[in-house]
Amino acid sequence: MTALIQRYAATVNADADFSPDLHPLLRRVFITRGALSSADVDLSMSSLLSPSQLMGIDGAVNLIVSAMETSSRILIVGDFDADGATSCALAIRAFEAMGHSDVRFIVPNRFEYGYGLTPEIVDLAKPQNPSLIITVDNGISSVEGVAAARAAGIDVLVTDHHLPGEQLPDANVIVNPNQRGCEFPSKALAGVGVIFYVMSAVRKALREKQWFNDTRKEPNMADFLDLVALGTVADVVPLDKNNRILVEQGLRRIRVGKCSAGIRALIEVSGRSAAKLVASDMGFALGPRLNAAGRLDDISIGIACLLTDDSMLAQDIATELDSMNRDRRQIEQGMQLQAEEALNRLEQNDGAPLPIGMCLFNEEWHQGVVGILASRIKDRHQRPAICFALANDTDDCNELKGSARSIKGFHIRDALDAVAARHPGLINKFGGHAMAAGLSLNKSKFAEFSAAFNEEASRLLTEEDLHSRILSDGELSAEEISLDNALMIHYATPWGQLFPEPIFDNEFLLVQQRIVGSKHLKLVLGIDDGGGHIIDAIAFNVDTEKWPDETIKKVKVAYRLDVNRYRGRESVQLIIEHIEKVS
Repeated sequence: MTALIQRYAATVNADADFSPDLHPLLRRVFITRGALSSADVDLSMSSLLSPSQLMGIDGAVNLIVSAMETSSRILIVGDFDADGATSCALAIRAFEAMGHSDVRFIVPNRFEYGYGLTPEIVDLAKPQNPSLIITVDNGISSVEGVAAARAAGIDVLVTDHHLPGEQLPDANVIVNPNQRGCEFPSKALAGVGVIFYVMSAVRKALREKQWFNDTRKEPNMADFLDLVALGTVADVVPLDKNNRILVEQGLRRIRVGKCSAGIRALIEVSGRSAAKLVASDMGFALGPRLNAAGRLDDISIGIACLLTDDSMLAQDIATELDSMNRDRRQIEQGMQLQAEEALNRLEQNDGAPLPIGMCLFNEEWHQGVVGILASRIKDRHQRPAICFALANDTDDCNELKGSARSIKGFHIRDALDAVAARHPGLINKFGGHAMAAGLSLNKSKFAEFSAAFNEEASRLLTEEDLHSRILSDGELSAEEISLDNALMIHYATPWGQLFPEPIFDNEFLLVQQRIVGSKHLKLVLGIDDGGGHIIDAIAFNVDTEKWPDETIKKVKVAYRLDVNRYRGRESVQLIIEHIEKVS
């Protein structure tokens, strides 16, 4: 797959209204991302959207306050990923901080029960005699499970952010910014963001009821922003302004030591510094370790890490999560090799190009890791990919569980909806977002589904869509490639989907090149301006059959400015996103 470097279109910025103190480089970057004023990049809590704009928020508050006033048992039903874990931990911590201790949680084990509030989970819940079930990061597709709970006399509050299907569950109340009729301006909230808003509204209602007193102190909702930041970044939701506020405020608290013992322990086992933590650390270091529990075992282990206030216990659990994450990496590496071998055989056997919509299945694959595998394949081949595993580890299993990842311009959930409409009975269940989804189908229907999915992808995607594009913020001068600018960009704002970290592109002289760590290309680059400027750079996971290449003397590089920390010293280095020879 080739990559095309494109620069952001020139933007007329005469009307941009930023502080005169804003660095010109940041001004340029912000404008290309649609931020045109200081208000657009104001990430103070005062700029956060109000909970009152969420559809169903008043009903949710009434349900919860009623349960608290009658000392009724509340049961949280979570999801088995980092967003679900942080959502669950936040709900429990918030209830306890508000003086309601009779709160428990259940998270479905993905290998036994699958996703969401199912009738089987309701059966597990009944012996605990809950008065109220609150779903976090799930529930919008739990039609049968909600019906089972209501039939058992249990009230249900659904808090979710996933896209709703045609039929909504008959819950007492639903809070989901993506449900039809909800006018909440930000549709990008993660599950942890939704429950944060709900509990913030609950606190306000309790304050008005004079619930808090000398013995029952009113909590500061900002105390939970470390969890909100982690869950939001780990779930890779778009970082619109509202989400950037939540993440930035959480990061600020973590950097000054105001975070839970569990998050502090996750930072330590990840080899990161709490004082210098940025959003990408949450996405690439903390989130995967938390997710590893849900992928390989039981996310309850991760939730326990987030709930404990005992630093020693948190460290022990975080160490266990770190070990699980190493195991996950080994499993994933083996699966990637098998997947690429299958794709190579597909190309060699019939000489045809790869399918536009890629579906892969191997009976040996681990159900908890197929989502990461699909993401890797999608990135490598610039095609929507769905990877399937057996729903359980028995040879006679008749059901497959699939995890889908998509590329820009292809709404994966809508595509699955279209396939289901054209081929009734082909898909058992599905749900998700524009860029990620999950589904199940009968093993015998894999070939039929693969063909139908490829047909849908071929209908909607063009050849141009299948080429990776790197959007660049343009060229930097030798003086601009500096440690000061790298640090400034590093901490300017949380970078992520919808508000991506700046990428620049330049032509450089190739001074030195060598492989480190078996597949990473370490470079020394020169700036051909007569000033003798050289800069360190690294490209991860290169094709070692192509690199190093001593015949190449000049390269074009798309890169991010990064801060290299080694033995207490900081220096600027380039993280290479794309490198090509200049003829």
